[in-house]
Amino acid sequence: MMPVGLSHYVTLSGVLLALGVFTIVSRRNAVAILMGVELVLNAALLNLVAFSRFGGGLDGQVFALFGIVLAAAEAVVALAIVLQVFRAWRSVDAGLASGLKE
Repeated sequence: MMPVGLSHYVTLSGVLLALGVFTIVSRRNAVAILMGVELVLNAALLNLVAFSRFGGGLDGQVFALFGIVLAAAEAVVALAIVLQVFRAWRSVDAGLASGLKE
């Protein structure tokens, strides 16, 4: 059986990044867009951990822990905004969020 190397992690991270960007660009639902943002963030964190593991240090893993905390805070704030949009327009369509400027 072939050992899992750095190229496997980077490939998986690239796939996650591509799926996240595709989700962000193609969806109008705010919750789906937030899921795409989480995929992009997870792709970056996977790269940090992979390069840290194969580089010999713990720096990437420490940054990944901070990234997980950042993702949790981002999810809380973003879902609060989505709830406000839903209360105002009874829809989570991202196009309606432009009305929040007023």
